[in-house]
Amino acid sequence: MHDESGPESGDDQSTGAKEAPPKIEFPCLYPIKVIGHAVSDFREKVLAVIERHTGALDLELIQARPSKQRNYVSITVTIAATGEEQLQNIFTDLKEIESVKLVL
Repeated sequence: MHDESGPESGDDQSTGAKEAPPKIEFPCLYPIKVIGHAVSDFREKVLAVIERHTGALDLELIQARPSKQRNYVSITVTIAATGEEQLQNIFTDLKEIESVKLVL
């Protein structure tokens, strides 16, 4: 007799170790968070890179927050993402900005 309750039955998915990450369905609204040094042109450079890939941005979908000591700033821009390639291109270009420390 075969026991269906064991880990080999495929029913135990609690670890998720072998599962692929969930696929994103495009187009969708996708938030991009960029953290970097609080230099005077940081926001302009970040937005220019993103707009190069998306077209004009909705100002309502842009949020900026300085760090406590104001050495860093985080900018979150929600875009209408069209595909994985677009996101990869945006992330690659953002990382080329000297003052950018992290792109999420």
